[in-house]
Amino acid sequence: MTKQRYIVVGAGPVGSLAALYAANRGHEVEIYELRSDLRDPSTTPLNFTKSINLALSERGINAMRHAGSKALLDHVMNSVIPMSGRMIHGKRTSGELYEESQQYDIHGRDIFAADRAELNKTLLDILEKMPNVKFNFNHKLTGADFKRRVAWFEVRNPETSADGRPKEVEVSFDFMMGADGAHSSVRYHLMKYIRMDYQQEYIDTLWCEFQIKPKSRRHNQHSALERFAISPNHLHIWPGKQFMFIAIPSEDGSFTCTLFMPSANYATLEADSSKLPSFFDQHFPGVTSLIPPKELIASFEANPHLPLISIKCKPYHFGSAAVILGDAAHAMVPFYGQGMNAGLEDVRTLFALLDKHEATEESNDPRDPAPADPTVQRRAALAEYSAVRAPDAHAINDLALQNYVEMRASVLSPTYRLRKALEEWLSVYVPRLGWQTKYSRVSFSNERYSHVIARSDHQGRVLTRVLQFAFWTPLVLGLVGFRYWRHPGRPSMVGNVVEYIGGLVRHFRG
Repeated sequence: MTKQRYIVVGAGPVGSLAALYAANRGHEVEIYELRSDLRDPSTTPLNFTKSINLALSERGINAMRHAGSKALLDHVMNSVIPMSGRMIHGKRTSGELYEESQQYDIHGRDIFAADRAELNKTLLDILEKMPNVKFNFNHKLTGADFKRRVAWFEVRNPETSADGRPKEVEVSFDFMMGADGAHSSVRYHLMKYIRMDYQQEYIDTLWCEFQIKPKSRRHNQHSALERFAISPNHLHIWPGKQFMFIAIPSEDGSFTCTLFMPSANYATLEADSSKLPSFFDQHFPGVTSLIPPKELIASFEANPHLPLISIKCKPYHFGSAAVILGDAAHAMVPFYGQGMNAGLEDVRTLFALLDKHEATEESNDPRDPAPADPTVQRRAALAEYSAVRAPDAHAINDLALQNYVEMRASVLSPTYRLRKALEEWLSVYVPRLGWQTKYSRVSFSNERYSHVIARSDHQGRVLTRVLQFAFWTPLVLGLVGFRYWRHPGRPSMVGNVVEYIGGLVRHFRG
């Protein structure tokens, strides 16, 4: 393998994992991050919130599994909390509060609550020990020439030029990976070099963070569960039809909570935050017994009310010089818990293709002793990456938007529950059909997102036809049978029945 100079813009989990993959392949890696060292408690966290919990599932775990660092996966998985399903909270017409568990997977598989900052810290600690990795914090990307492979960064610290302005440095590179978030500077400069299709959408929903505090600070083995005010092995949802409140567990016994709500409702409560406890009592019953009203109001007033953005674009690369990953390529709303998982999967997919094309190019002519050109290999790999990854990223973006409706409303729907129960029954008792729920395919497999949608849509059509067949056939046969015994032309009626059943079979197969 020819050693190359890789620069990674963005030191979050996706950028750090990309740097780890590159460093383990022997490349010289330089990481440039707009903020200070993310391990420093004084550094402003992502989205200006104190703590962000992730729902880590198979795709993200698999990406770390292939990173070439057993210490990474061991450390992360030792600090996560398994969540077996959703816990739906509500109030009955009698006024009684209830909790109802909805299992994620009939086969007992879990997703995991993980601390984003801890995952990021672990990655940075591993990278810091590698001799071919260099960090550059407080560096803002201000320009890039992808044809000449040169980038310019503004150094945002006390070091300034003679005229008092921030110092600018010029950096040459062989390959740039942009993992610098939804408002990506790499994507902005990439657009000057390629005809990038770009779609950005803000949904009419804001979010604000709250916290359910631990019940106890004791950490001995027998009192671990006592620290949690509610079940730690569920993602808790208070569905409110047009809005919802969720809670995800943390290792210390607290829960990171999020209020998702239309901007008009936020505006009403911002005008008079004293109404917040009564609003919660009406729509999210039981929360004010977990978060005292004064704390609820204080968090609402102190924490930012942030928008949710969905971004789609393609292609993701320019020649062999640059590519964008994670939110820079496909920012999505958080309702499927796949944003970080998809970003980490980007890294695994990208490097699998880079490895594939390197092996292919080197084996084309074994009689030629000259080494293959890494730029040719990378150009082919990046072209394939954009071609295969964009449909999957667009698919999970759409699923994330659709799942907001499911989480805040459909979880209470008998139709939703019936389909889920039928699909799970088929998954267990008729495994040869390969039947699974859409959620299982997304969260517990590495199947391409676009294939998940196609197979789920097919399953939906088949189930609809089966239910139609099961509902209408007894009625029609009963009616035909009744008329048969009362009709003088019985033989012709039998032929009509046979023709009808044949039509139903053809419809079911079609």
